[in-house]
Parts: sequence; C-alpha cells; structure tokens
Amino acid sequence: MSHRFAAAGAVFALLLLSATAGAQTQPQPQPPANAQEAKAKFTEKFNEADANHDGKLTREEAEAGMPHVAKDFDKIDAKKKGYVTQKQVGAYYAAKAKQRRAQDPGNLN
Repeated sequence: MSHRFAAAGAVFALLLLSATAGAQTQPQPQPPANAQEAKAKFTEKFNEADANHDGKLTREEAEAGMPHVAKDFDKIDAKKKGYVTQKQVGAYYAAKAKQRRAQDPGNLN
C-alpha cells in the first residue's frame, strides 16, 4: 500500500516539476506514460539533486535541484531532521494528492 502512495507521490511531484519547467524556455519534456515511468524520473531527479549521494536531500540540495521540494521542505521534514528522503517526499505528495481528490472527486490531478 505504501508503494502505491510513493508512486502516486512521485507522479504528483513529477507533475509539479513539469509545471515549474513551463516557466523556462527549454522544450517541454513528455509527461510520464505511467506510474512506473514517473517514479523512475522522480528517482533520477532526486538523485541528481542529492549532491553528496547520501540518499537524503538537505534544504540546500532541495533548493538547488528540486525547488518544489524546497518550498514544502518544512512540511516534508516533519521530524525536523534537516533532510528529507525520497520516501518522505513521495509520501508527502501522495497524501497531498489524496487530499485534493477527496476535496474534488471529479478532478484527476
């Protein structure tokens, strides 16, 4: 069950990445074809942002490589450890997506 939430969170995070990329002049990447592809792209983006490759993002790493995570950093880092893991990020965005679906059942985002 938690894998579903993590995959849903990855999809949601990737959608956020796509939305923030729209403000840039680079060509738009294709949206992921499925949850597995979304999770793979999210993992790739997370790993690129993880400058010291310790499996965690500090606030500074998030600001540099995943600005949408940096924006929600304090909410994702609920235990105030000073870093977030890929699992925490996925769970946060999955919960956020679930909350949005509950508020607007007709909306698929």
